[in-house]
Amino acid sequence: MNSVQPIPVVVLSGFLGSGKTTVLNHLLTHRGGTRIGVVVNDFGSIEIDAMSVAGQVGDSMVSLGGGCLCCAVDGSELDAYLEKLAEPVHRIDVIVIEASGLAEPQEMVRMLVANENPAVRYGGLVQVVDAAEFDATRAAHPETDRHLAVADLVVLNKTDRIDPAERARIEAELTALAAPGTPLVGADHGRIDPELLFDRRPWTETRGQLSFEDLLAEAGEHADDEHGDGHGDGDCHVAHVHAAYESVSFTTDQALSPRRFIDFLDRRPAGLYRIKGFVWFGVPGHQERYEVHAVGRFLRFDPGPWGRGEPRRTGLVLIGKGIDGPGLLAELEACREAEPGRALPESMWGVLRYVPRPAEDAPAEDA
Repeated sequence: MNSVQPIPVVVLSGFLGSGKTTVLNHLLTHRGGTRIGVVVNDFGSIEIDAMSVAGQVGDSMVSLGGGCLCCAVDGSELDAYLEKLAEPVHRIDVIVIEASGLAEPQEMVRMLVANENPAVRYGGLVQVVDAAEFDATRAAHPETDRHLAVADLVVLNKTDRIDPAERARIEAELTALAAPGTPLVGADHGRIDPELLFDRRPWTETRGQLSFEDLLAEAGEHADDEHGDGHGDGDCHVAHVHAAYESVSFTTDQALSPRRFIDFLDRRPAGLYRIKGFVWFGVPGHQERYEVHAVGRFLRFDPGPWGRGEPRRTGLVLIGKGIDGPGLLAELEACREAEPGRALPESMWGVLRYVPRPAEDAPAEDA
């Protein structure tokens, strides 16, 4: 990510004890060469969560103590922190906000969508749920249902603490509480694949020479061994997590029909967690390169110029679990448009709904 491309800001939300910090630490430890900026929002004067990740992010972390981030009157404090992290000198690729366990996710999303800083953009809301305490949490915090309804991706954490039948019951309830099509990812000890939220850059050339990344990976492996099953294979969990997901790639030199492509996105299955890449529509007046980014239900298009000599084409990567790869490719093939130059400009309206506008005030950009 550079100063030209806005930095995605992902909100990590969930009630106290759900495992947000564990998820964040896992993302930091297994981020590859990706530079993550972190905003930790603790409730109370002792910032325990901030201290638990401070050794992993250094100057790229800012902490907002003493209350919920969403309680800020105009969000100016958050804006200032995001502006700091977005400074080119930090070379940040993605920003993760770990919200207070008592925060209102919808208000936080509203603040980010309304942010006018061109260097950052809202990148989706991830709601972490404690599987072992799901019923108790709903009873104590009825607003759980409202939070789930605005999530773009739901992570059911601590699945190792419940039996399969209980997990199936909770997953069915979460599916009913969340908006239609919201993806649900199961996890234990906060282990989700970072690729579901952001691109991992390759390790630096210092890999294997006790680089910062080496130390983090080594620390994560030792922690897994200490908390594993005693068989010494705890350090293999990253491969296991990644192996649980399927990746489908689609490329074509033929333009896509904006209407058929939006219809495809609107009907994407719940198991399709992430879509990334770029699209060429070729519609008169809309000849730009449209970068597409989807995390769960969250969807965004960012139009931009083609590079000098860059061929007009579409390139997409779809990541999910239990998805029909050949079926998805067939649907994308059906989106190809033989004569894009004859398409009417209004055919782009569906796409333009998900293009950021100045001073957006909508609460979310859900497909």
